[in-house]
Amino acid sequence: MTIRGSFFSILVSGLIATAASAETLPLPANLIGAASEPGAALLIGAEARTAYFPLADNFVTQKTQSFCGVASMVMVLNASGVPAPAVPEYEPYRTFTQDNLLDARTDAIVPRETILKQGMTLDQLGGVLATQPLSVTVRHAGDTTLDAFRNEARDHLASPGQFVVINYLRKALGQETGGHISPLAAYDAEEDRFLILDVARYKYPPVWVKADELFAAMNTPDKDNANKTRGYVLVTKKGD
Repeated sequence: MTIRGSFFSILVSGLIATAASAETLPLPANLIGAASEPGAALLIGAEARTAYFPLADNFVTQKTQSFCGVASMVMVLNASGVPAPAVPEYEPYRTFTQDNLLDARTDAIVPRETILKQGMTLDQLGGVLATQPLSVTVRHAGDTTLDAFRNEARDHLASPGQFVVINYLRKALGQETGGHISPLAAYDAEEDRFLILDVARYKYPPVWVKADELFAAMNTPDKDNANKTRGYVLVTKKGD
């Protein structure tokens, strides 16, 4: 390994270990913790990892158990560099937070009271993201294929200013237990695994998951979304 490669390995291991420092639930055998040696090795060798560093720089834990979608959007918006609102306590600096992302425009898509009670659906996630200067494409897993998902997600994760947010059923991956939202950060072609930067860091660390298992977890009906399947949202900063 070159000096540059060694430095990258140390840097990656440190960043992931910091992100996953909470005492979390045990992982099922099919998932690889990002902070483990195999997990760090996957990121070092990943085919598509451009999205990882801007997301890691803006990694947040969801502030309530229903705010996984809000936390994921905050990460993506800050990572993409779109104009952020003012934050009185940080004046004169501006940033998206879980307190200032939702407003009258987003209430028209999904009321804050609904999010506080039950979170949000895939379509609501896409609608809220589309209120920002972003190009947003919502894909329901039932309307696409594993190969199409793999290709689209890989290409976005390898391109500056592009991101992927997933909506999946935890229990389909052997986790506890319901629907969840988090950003993807990288893809390793040799192992055919995606890295999920899980925003419920009090519950699970970031994990590497097989592409087919992740797609199956997205290809599940969501009763809060007229039983349409979950899926993923492709996000690109406009102008990129």
